[in-house]
Amino acid sequence: MRRPPRPDDPHQHHHHQLGPVDLHPSVAKVVIGLLVASAVAVVLGLVLLWPGDRDHDIPVNFQSVGGGSIQLESGQVVAQATAACLNKQAGQVFAGDPAVESVKDGPCIQNTVQLTSGPNEGANTLIEVATHRVEAGIEQDSGSDELTPEQLAQPLPGQPDLKVGDNIKLSRSAGVDGADTYSFFDYGRSTSIIIWALVFVFAIVLVAAWRGLRSVIGLVFAFAMLFGFTLPAMLDGQSPVAVAIVSSAAILFVVIYLAHGVSLRTSAALLGTLASLMLAGFLSWLAIETMHITGFSQEQTTNLQLYNNTISLNGILLAGFIIGVLGVLNDVTITQASAVFELSAADGGNRRQTFTAAMRVGRDHIASTVYTLVFAYAGSTLPLLLLFSVSGQTFGTLMTTELVAIELARSFVGGIAIALSVPLTTAVAVMLSTKPGMDGNAKVTDDPVVVDEPDQARGRHWLPE
Repeated sequence: MRRPPRPDDPHQHHHHQLGPVDLHPSVAKVVIGLLVASAVAVVLGLVLLWPGDRDHDIPVNFQSVGGGSIQLESGQVVAQATAACLNKQAGQVFAGDPAVESVKDGPCIQNTVQLTSGPNEGANTLIEVATHRVEAGIEQDSGSDELTPEQLAQPLPGQPDLKVGDNIKLSRSAGVDGADTYSFFDYGRSTSIIIWALVFVFAIVLVAAWRGLRSVIGLVFAFAMLFGFTLPAMLDGQSPVAVAIVSSAAILFVVIYLAHGVSLRTSAALLGTLASLMLAGFLSWLAIETMHITGFSQEQTTNLQLYNNTISLNGILLAGFIIGVLGVLNDVTITQASAVFELSAADGGNRRQTFTAAMRVGRDHIASTVYTLVFAYAGSTLPLLLLFSVSGQTFGTLMTTELVAIELARSFVGGIAIALSVPLTTAVAVMLSTKPGMDGNAKVTDDPVVVDEPDQARGRHWLPE
């Protein structure tokens, strides 16, 4: 058994202070007061903005012929043949093999699909896919090369490229004669998504252990909040901006404390993130107003306005900006707060030295995160950028179109919020990690016990009573 250290023993190494963290009373009151006030505001916001149970009409593009929701069934491609187009069995339900006469280099691909769910489970249907051979006699676009035989055999744009063994989703509707007819809706991805999700969780837990598992649980909570509160509240006509701020703050409280534990450093990161989030909201509003962004250039936004014209497009854009910057702000503030506490423990708790050293770390983090943010947005709009590159317009004209301006505004707002969150979080963390008026020999530690191996006490650090 390890001998307890004596205060006058010169051979003992004092790694941490004994007992609870020695936090200045005024700082403790401010920190706890801000956290409690923020938590109360979030709870109040959830109560006031909580969506009702009213039903919403189904958007036109998700309606079936009868006006209800689309009936989706599962199927599997069991056979293929190239043949003529306009097969009478296309979309019909039948047993056995279809009446398809295979034709070499036929203009359409006839896919026999076995239904694996629904009232016609076990029967077959035929999904017809047109290829480029349909337009083989039509002159190609000027400036483009002639299609090769392999390209001619490919489905037309917008048509699925099916293979034998593919699991797909089919929409079922009633035909003119009342019989069920089927058409391709989407690929079946349930199995692949589950596999990738399990691999994702395994990789996170393998490297980050229990903290990684807690992060995954926090991510599940974030999605539950998004689909259980954020989206329904917006559809109920609540202010998208207020909903985005309240839901983002609620996510932060749960995710940060769940993943990183309740400690001084996580409290510093949480305060820094909440303040930066409010700043990002103001910057987003300012960017949308000064850049005259309307949102009508995005097809999804236009469809939303047609579905419910009471929803503010500017509000939706602003809410998207706020939610979009949430994850990267969390990353920056947590890292910065951790850096401050580690540096404070290393240099003896001198505030000026800790702040200066932490800002050097923060500058490197800002530089790398800004690249991550900008290229993430650029990657998401790569098809649009490819089309713009051959549009014949000048670079300046393309950069000022609304589609590009929206992504630029997201990058600008996110970058500014990240840059300002670093000194803000650093200042808060320095106040929590050091004791004022000391020469560096006394400092606040994030660990409440004496151990020779500091890492043993990590993850169990609670705020002082």
